Amino acid sequence: MKKLIKPRPEAASAGSTSRNAGPGRLIVAVYGVFALAATARAAFQIATKFDEAPVAYLLSAFAAVVYIVATISLARAGETSYRISVVAVSVEMLGVLFVGFFGLLDPAALPDDTVWSGFGMGYGFVPLVLPIIGLWWLYRHRGSKRA
Repeated sequence: MKKLIKPRPEAASAGSTSRNAGPGRLIVAVYGVFALAATARAAFQIATKFDEAPVAYLLSAFAAVVYIVATISLARAGETSYRISVVAVSVEMLGVLFVGFFGLLDPAALPDDTVWSGFGMGYGFVPLVLPIIGLWWLYRHRGSKRA
């Protein structure tokens, strides 16, 4: 009788999973673009005009960190990366909604735009749609498919 060898869980986490393959790669790529865009925007704003709107520019920096964490965790396989992805994409969703509504209620509070201002209007509303797609994708690839 042949003995079946099961792969170790850590070996499976090194490669791709159904979560980060196929359309998942496109989601990771879009998150990567937003990580770069938000980081560049925040760095420029903080370096050149921080005194004008510090809250808005710090929100841009926070958004950049969220996009970086989401990109890395979505690209990696495994249980821990899955959980980090869910948290990061959920924080992104809450951030877009909070900043969008806050900007509507008190426009003077954020005198300059952030990535999430106007529900991501400056980026074609992608910051609003992306976490919806991301959370749907993560939901579809939960459970036994995570390993």
